[in-house]
Amino acid sequence: MSISLDTGVRFSLEIDGVATTAPAGATILDVCRAVGVDTPTLCYLETLTPVNVCRVCVVELEGARTLVPACSRVVEDGMKIRTDSERVRASRRMVLEFLASSVDVSLADDMQRQMKRYGAKPERFGAEARTVRQPVKVDNELYVRDYSKCILCYKCVEACGSDAQNTFAIATAGRGFDAHISTEFNVGLPDSACVYCGNCIGVCPTGALMFVSEHEMREAGTWDEARQTKTDTICGYCGVGCTLTVHAQDNEIVKVSSPADHDVTHGHLCIKGRFGWKFVGVKKRRSDG
Repeated sequence: MSISLDTGVRFSLEIDGVATTAPAGATILDVCRAVGVDTPTLCYLETLTPVNVCRVCVVELEGARTLVPACSRVVEDGMKIRTDSERVRASRRMVLEFLASSVDVSLADDMQRQMKRYGAKPERFGAEARTVRQPVKVDNELYVRDYSKCILCYKCVEACGSDAQNTFAIATAGRGFDAHISTEFNVGLPDSACVYCGNCIGVCPTGALMFVSEHEMREAGTWDEARQTKTDTICGYCGVGCTLTVHAQDNEIVKVSSPADHDVTHGHLCIKGRFGWKFVGVKKRRSDG
């Protein structure tokens, strides 16, 4: 929900001692962003339904017994909110430490920034604290799944479900330390309901889901985002008009994404738009003569 969707009814509240107003239906996160308060998130994305699982965005609400998630808590008149109290910082720091101690977050750039901001030290739990150790799943030619990097933010599940693709090929299975993202009956992707739209890759914040092209280049040590260019174009496969952001390195396409704020795609694509670009790199066409 965007704070720009004003219903006409506005509430008065305080954010870190500063008085402001917000439209009815706005969340605390909407208000924080509107007034320039940097509130961290991991499981939240504007184009997906908030699922409240990471708890990194929690804030202190006067009168509330516990910290509340800013991404889903709707504002009420007279609220007094503290976004950077010691209680809030301690909670965010602990969540980041727990996550980073149990999975590999080396490719999660935004999370790395947050850990530095809050002084998170996951190494204090020791090397044996890692609970998610498993080999990379490579069972198709389009993308790989490395769940040793998965923080269970549920973004991929939401993108595969009613928020975007409506395929419902994946969901969360297990409980506690055994919780993981899985296909139905834990079958491989080729035997699942997956249609290879790649929208799960587009929302993954940690690199747990990745293009095969990117994975292979990273393994070979040739992936270098500093040398990559991004060019927006329109997908030519159909008349919908999806915007593609073409990522190229050394004059070769390495992957394709789509802007999250685009009115047509909202960051989502189909299999053709996201993966149907490899023919561009074919240097020699076969002759029928």
